[in-house]
Amino acid sequence: MRDNTSMRYAIIADIHSNLPALQAVLFDIEKYGVDEIVCAGDVVGYGPFPNECIEIVEKTVAHTVMGNHDCAILDTTELKYFNTYAREAIEWTLQVLIPKSVQFLSSLGMIKILQDFTLVHSSPSSPGEWLYIFSLTEARKNFEHFRTPICFIGHSHIPTIFCHRNERCWVVRNTDIAIEPDTRYIINVGSVGQPRDADPRASYGIYNTETQNFTLHRVPYDIQTTQTKMAEMGLPTYLIKRLSYGR
Repeated sequence: MRDNTSMRYAIIADIHSNLPALQAVLFDIEKYGVDEIVCAGDVVGYGPFPNECIEIVEKTVAHTVMGNHDCAILDTTELKYFNTYAREAIEWTLQVLIPKSVQFLSSLGMIKILQDFTLVHSSPSSPGEWLYIFSLTEARKNFEHFRTPICFIGHSHIPTIFCHRNERCWVVRNTDIAIEPDTRYIINVGSVGQPRDADPRASYGIYNTETQNFTLHRVPYDIQTTQTKMAEMGLPTYLIKRLSYGR
């Protein structure tokens, strides 16, 4: 049974220290009368503005869960699971983070239940193992590990909506869907700071509990400003170039 309290949530994820992208998304969110913003993790990593992004998230986001890049800041043994480029970016981030930023990351939990949805970075089945949900097989297994009608995730940087009803599981590609009372959902809202679905625009979602509607939004931002700063900071060229292509 769904909570009758009417709320409009903006769900963001995978900011990855990309300040221009975050600013563009927050500006776009203002148009929709959102009650709360929630974040499915990975505030840092890859990008050149970690402290700035953490400061904004701490001030404007009501609830944030931990992502694997956030976790790697606190436990560098996690770096063995990262590719070379991601590891270099985390090592750089460790050098520039101020104590207040580290304190914020330390305060984050792995999973949060809010009203009629669950918020987690990777998967509800194993939040701290950072498993991806790419396929219907993976999604089907994860529906068994949360009780709310909806679970919002990030991690893959690819917007995807998995649906489950009466043992049937399927994917919908629509960017605007009605949340049906007899169906459960795992919704990946994509990435603010490093999209990977061949669309370089920042991605986020809005969920309206009154109308029971979810909408995916794409927002253009000043990619070149982020790329220029990354180059100045000596971050890997591969990470700089991929922002242009959303890969």
